[in-house]
Amino acid sequence: MAIGATLLPTFVASLMAYGLGRLRFPGRGPLLMMIGLLLALPQQMIAWPLFREMHALGLLNSLTGLVLAHSAWGLPWIVFFLRGYIETLPVELEEAARIDGAGRWKTFMYVIFPLMLPALASVMVLQFTWVWNDFFLALILIFDPNRMVLTQRIPLLRGQYHVDWGLLSAGALITMLVPLLVFVFLQRYFVRGLIGGAVK
Repeated sequence: MAIGATLLPTFVASLMAYGLGRLRFPGRGPLLMMIGLLLALPQQMIAWPLFREMHALGLLNSLTGLVLAHSAWGLPWIVFFLRGYIETLPVELEEAARIDGAGRWKTFMYVIFPLMLPALASVMVLQFTWVWNDFFLALILIFDPNRMVLTQRIPLLRGQYHVDWGLLSAGALITMLVPLLVFVFLQRYFVRGLIGGAVK
């Protein structure tokens, strides 16, 4: 679930960020403003509308619904992050690609996308960590014990009359290991992505 909710919004947001960073079209300003406003929206405000929409679509109690919810929630900040990075890339590279006969899609895939890899790594580390550690959206959308994510399982380790704190601590530690390992292995790309805009 966490992998899907990381890859899907990252790819979609990279396309949106490229369009917002390089293309000039009517409504671009209001669209950017709306994306900025979405960044300030707390999760608690969307709980009931999200529940109703997922119920109407038949996606309640499914990991697909949870992936889509996390993807939609992550899009605004990923778009803002990647757009800022794209605007630091020299436009001359795209002009050279167009002179060689590449269209917008080929320019994006073969010129811009490879240059975005440090920023994409940063985004993916953050998005993966947030999705992995999320409890709120999973609590709203998943009820089946066989489909619950790890953050929902940890509170279930408590007994009715007794709490085994050692068991709870072990469960929390095991849950923390995956995002910690992801960060350790991608740390250099993460740092390069964060400072890439400033260096360029």
